[in-house]
Amino acid sequence: MKKLKGLLVKPYELPEEIELDDSLEAKQNLVGGYIECVDFLKDNNVIFICNEEGKINGMPLNRDIGYDIIAGPFLILGNDYENGDFKSLTDNQIMHYKKVFDKDSIDQTEKKILSIILNKQKKDYER
Repeated sequence: MKKLKGLLVKPYELPEEIELDDSLEAKQNLVGGYIECVDFLKDNNVIFICNEEGKINGMPLNRDIGYDIIAGPFLILGNDYENGDFKSLTDNQIMHYKKVFDKDSIDQTEKKILSIILNKQKKDYER
């Protein structure tokens, strides 16, 4: 079976370089359930694979990706959009995404979550 090189990003942890089987089961095991592919709008050469029901199942919020916050662990793999498949990340992509999802990204996500909570409380109070 083909192996893929990617990154696993868990809540409150730094990205971990992993090698996984290119199978649905391997991806589901790593994200803890049904998978959903999420585009990273800043880079169409990678794809994020997360748990489709992460928020519904109450998984901890993980990282802000600009237009959403992913809940639970997620994988970063290369996007082989020409063949409608996944591919391994390059060494440069691995280095880049380790920086994108570093400790600062954890802090920024926490600030955004707090801001959302405070804005909701303010709106509830104003009613």
